[in-house]
Amino acid sequence: MRYAQGGGLTPAGQVKREAVRLEAAKWFEARAGTAQIAAELRVMDRSVRRWRAAWRQGGAGALAPAGPMSVERLSSQQWRRLEAELKRGPLAHGFDDEEQGWTLKRVKLLIGRLFHVGYTVQGVWRLLKRHGWSCQAPVRRALERDEAAIEVWKAEVWPRVKVPRTTWAPTSASRMSRASR
Repeated sequence: MRYAQGGGLTPAGQVKREAVRLEAAKWFEARAGTAQIAAELRVMDRSVRRWRAAWRQGGAGALAPAGPMSVERLSSQQWRRLEAELKRGPLAHGFDDEEQGWTLKRVKLLIGRLFHVGYTVQGVWRLLKRHGWSCQAPVRRALERDEAAIEVWKAEVWPRVKVPRTTWAPTSASRMSRASR
């Protein structure tokens, strides 16, 4: 089982993680080996060893979650309002180029303007990810895009301008070197 990287877990994800740890406690009571538990629960050996140490000191209660690492600074009502404002688009909030869309920096500014709450750019990314938002690629391509011209450029122009890779072999500019004769 892989846990979310960098975005924190949703409450449902936290419940799943706790269930895995409590399942590990049952394996500890049955005196199963670390490698077997890790394979069965699809976690790293290191996690199993850490859980086993906590279990030895405090039993299954020691594997219960200690709570979220940080408290989210936006209430659920504020989050709903932010989501509604994000759906209105960047143009509605004074960002002049609609084609650019929302960036993390713009969302950070919007949160500051609406709620007077400071977030870092990385914090905004984690907040959005935690609530199910993801980065998006543009849906459409430019109208002026000429696929035939692009293919010609790739086939004919790019090979001429591309700098060849240097070789791994040592070179010398000395007159005495056989390579320079």
